[in-house]
Amino acid sequence: MTRIRKIALFAAVAGLTSGLSQAGAQPAPGPAAGPNASSGRAPPRPPRFGRVMTPRGALSFSYELLPPQNEAELRAKDPQLYVLPPVPHSYVPKKTAWGDPDLRGMWPVDSIGGLYLQHPPSMGDRFFLSDPEYKVVAASMERSREAPAKETKSGKLGMGNWVEMTGAGRRTAMIVDPKNGELPDLTPEGKRLAALGRSSWVRGQTFDWVTDFDSWDRCITRGFPASMLPFRYNNGVQILQSPGYVVINLEMIHDARIIPLDGRPDVPKGVTSWMGFSRGHWEGNTLVIETDHIRPGASPLNMATLGAPANNVIPMSPQAHVTERLTPIDANHITYEMTYSDPVIWTAPFTLRVNWTRNDKYKFFEYACHEGDVQVRNYIHANHAERAKQKEAALQRAEVHKGTTPA
Repeated sequence: MTRIRKIALFAAVAGLTSGLSQAGAQPAPGPAAGPNASSGRAPPRPPRFGRVMTPRGALSFSYELLPPQNEAELRAKDPQLYVLPPVPHSYVPKKTAWGDPDLRGMWPVDSIGGLYLQHPPSMGDRFFLSDPEYKVVAASMERSREAPAKETKSGKLGMGNWVEMTGAGRRTAMIVDPKNGELPDLTPEGKRLAALGRSSWVRGQTFDWVTDFDSWDRCITRGFPASMLPFRYNNGVQILQSPGYVVINLEMIHDARIIPLDGRPDVPKGVTSWMGFSRGHWEGNTLVIETDHIRPGASPLNMATLGAPANNVIPMSPQAHVTERLTPIDANHITYEMTYSDPVIWTAPFTLRVNWTRNDKYKFFEYACHEGDVQVRNYIHANHAERAKQKEAALQRAEVHKGTTPA
């Protein structure tokens, strides 16, 4: 199947184009953060939590399309749908030349691109889809897999050659703790900071300076741990190993996580990086990675991951900590578990669990995000023009109201 990657153009404007159309179509300015910021404007709406949202234009199913289920009857009929089996540890992977379990290879997460981060409250604590639900999801994923070839054959370029969602599986959501499949609530401080967040994803936001955009808008980083979760494209995840190190190489923005295994001490207090500082060790054949010292400023969850909170403005505090566990369960699958904790922002930790599938035919493409990037400037210019137009219209209406201008 021929795949066309629109990296140089689309990667630079994926989030920005949607936000620009929103800014022009539904102006509801929020507080501007730049040097020309105006005052007295209503803040943007805080992100919605516990709701399942489908990214604009994505080739994916929506939970609203699934056939309704009676959870009580389903639990009695298929109780196994409500039980998450433990991660198997019976598989013994081959070893590297220096004796570590060999995890090397390509593990792109497009194979779980159709899996939602959260599931709706109606599913309760169910971990797996029923047969009728899975039939709908599988059909949707098949359409997504077929879309590139159909578009190429028709000579029309569309979402099919852009969105890479090749699978979803039978799970109801990535989150396994809390057991209801939903993110915990934000703390009061988390809600306060989220309401102050600036991003092209915020509907109706004003744009005056680069600080009105998030780190992903500006092609700096998608952030951590968001970079470990599927998106619409550039889903490549590559594991490299050498004596004393594991490297998780990411196609998106070419972030690379260099993880030492030698037990070195933590970095000094106050030292941060966008992807944090990681330390790894082996527990049997499971690679355990502890990461902290993550630089606040990038949302730890991106709304472009299906079912994630809106607006891409989730805050992070210096207390954020991530524990990851990578367990090979057979030659072609790794169970990836991630627990995120930030007591300043979230009322409780949360854990997700997914399976990565080996695909050594997958190739990284250049993520030429910022080369020739004019979108940040275009956003600011377009928003200023829109606001000037609105101001002029308001003045005209005021003159009409005062009776100084004929109606």
